[in-house]
Amino acid sequence: MKILVPIKRVIDYAIKIRVDPTKGPLGVQTKNVKMSMNPFCEIAIEEAIRLKETLVKSTKKKDAAEVVAVSIGPKQCSETIRTALAMGADRGIHVQTGGEVR
Repeated sequence: MKILVPIKRVIDYAIKIRVDPTKGPLGVQTKNVKMSMNPFCEIAIEEAIRLKETLVKSTKKKDAAEVVAVSIGPKQCSETIRTALAMGADRGIHVQTGGEVR
């Protein structure tokens, strides 16, 4: 079984968000701001790893499940995928885009 977990790179939750006046009231300043994995995505990775461990125990096969983390975005999203791999994901897939993904 393959467990696919989408992960998103966002502004770190501990950072105070600043509005960019050139982008209008809905624009957030992202230059020189610490980015990290969305906290809800971290929870999803942890739960997928727990599910994988449960499947491995119940079937007694090491390759019963595989956790795959997927992220779509610029080159910097690879850091978020590395975080997921460090948490215990088996593989990471990065779909690289040229611009900002909404």
